[in-house]
Amino acid sequence: MKNIFGAFLATFIIASVLIGCNSKETALFEITYNSSLEFDGHDGRLLLIISKDTLKEPRFQINDSDETGILIGKNVNQWRSDQKQLFTSSSLAYPIDNLSELESGTYFVQALLHKYDTFNLSNGKTVQLPMDQGEGQKWNISPKNLYSKPFKIDFNKNSKNTVKIEITEEIPPIKPAEDSEYIKHVKIKSKMLSEFWGRPMYLQANVLIPEGFNKENKTQYPLMVFHGHFPKTIGGFRTSPPTAPKKDSIFTSRFGITGYKYIQEKEAYDFYKNWVSKDFPRFVVIEIQHQNPYYDDSYAVNSANLGPYGDAITYELIPEIEEMFNGVGEGWGRFLYGGSTGGWEALAVQVFYPDQYNGCFAACPDPIDFRAYTVVDIYKDENAYYKTGNFRKTLRPGMRDGKGHIKAQLIDMNRREHILGDKGRSGDQWDIWQAVYSPVGEDGYPKPIWDKLTGKIDHDVANYWRENYDLRYIMERDWSRIGKDLEGKINIYCGDMDNYYLNNAVVLTEEFLESTQDPYYNGEVDYGNNAEHCWNGDQDNPNYISRLRYNTMYLEKIKDRLKKTAPKNHRLKNWGF
Repeated sequence: MKNIFGAFLATFIIASVLIGCNSKETALFEITYNSSLEFDGHDGRLLLIISKDTLKEPRFQINDSDETGILIGKNVNQWRSDQKQLFTSSSLAYPIDNLSELESGTYFVQALLHKYDTFNLSNGKTVQLPMDQGEGQKWNISPKNLYSKPFKIDFNKNSKNTVKIEITEEIPPIKPAEDSEYIKHVKIKSKMLSEFWGRPMYLQANVLIPEGFNKENKTQYPLMVFHGHFPKTIGGFRTSPPTAPKKDSIFTSRFGITGYKYIQEKEAYDFYKNWVSKDFPRFVVIEIQHQNPYYDDSYAVNSANLGPYGDAITYELIPEIEEMFNGVGEGWGRFLYGGSTGGWEALAVQVFYPDQYNGCFAACPDPIDFRAYTVVDIYKDENAYYKTGNFRKTLRPGMRDGKGHIKAQLIDMNRREHILGDKGRSGDQWDIWQAVYSPVGEDGYPKPIWDKLTGKIDHDVANYWRENYDLRYIMERDWSRIGKDLEGKINIYCGDMDNYYLNNAVVLTEEFLESTQDPYYNGEVDYGNNAEHCWNGDQDNPNYISRLRYNTMYLEKIKDRLKKTAPKNHRLKNWGF
């Protein structure tokens, strides 16, 4: 009798998990996968995507705009091909609250399984996360993920019929970028990161080598570290003239222009012509690939959740590249620049390794003062999503256009991430900030800075962020110790109409920098009037031009810095001193 009851109980639990809700609820969608894709049970995040647009697959239509499709997600563990995964009216969704709000109508539907691997971390925690497959942590194109072909349905919310979806496809591998005369691709196994993650982990870099490079000669080259999101290869460098037409009808809405492909190709070719010209300064450019199970890059610092990426990049990867390509090999010959994520990284790396680099150029950096974590003061505010008065609550904006019109609210942007992946596993912006800055939670995942659904801020976590990653606070706290090594090295640029309100943190940081003494910071902070996100210090050209010139636009400032700091017996070439 005991065994019969146990079997009944086990069957009831399995059925409850399968339905994922009250057994009285009707399953609106039922998802299975073809047995040809069987793999001893799959772990991951099962996503259901619903759209109206027929121009592209639903999996490419999830975003923070008004035109987003609908997204629903659930975790699966050891999912086998003969098990049905069900979504019901109570399943949480984005941008609607749940599936009960899906109106009757004609839609296109698609399912995708974002696979998770199991990691046994050196801190004793075991976590399930998506391993990057060479795509830069993009769930909708990540190789080995499984998906269904989209199809049209006529949905009736009052019907008890279940929409059945079978997953039949697997995303194929991505071909690695190939080396060329000037562009090389370096990959090393990181001892530090492998120990942290409990499996082999690698760091990679795209390297642009100087004209005339010869491993055997005595010329040494400064290293320009161009930080940013996952770069498949060096971009903006083209050895042949443009082939795109000067004028076309393709409108680039971001910049309000046509013919942008020609502009990009011309800028890339012009850069090549400068690069190989007789008198151009000779240096090495690297773009680091440090994608990881949480995001398309690590933010280039040490983190409780991501591991010692800062040390691994500075003490493992960079010396290896300098040895291969005759880098200076010392701090005076290394410079940092980048925009947005890359802007934060440039400043953070300079602050955390003040004597290992000789200057940073941080454009439109992610929040560098958490009193202005975009529009949230994580130390004083109680809720990230609402500003609350006695009689009403006002939603906080998440994104604006160049005229100040609100394009998305913080609550919606964070909800999308929560549906993509709980426990900070969306692979997106707010979750990577949390993964980098937070302590490890009891469950092994990043401890949330706020509740993803309600916005309630955890001030204990906020205080941890301040002590470890609030760059303005850390510089002010430690100026007596690191100020001398930062003198003349900090340069920050931001548009005063930044789409993500990043200029607010820059203003607060500038107030501190201008107050510094013994030494005075002796750098530069500049703003683009009415300029949106990605403004990088160019007062003469529009953003659609200057964003293509990172590798050349700071050269005069770098030249001045080298003239002041390079040893007399340096072996640099074409730097004019």
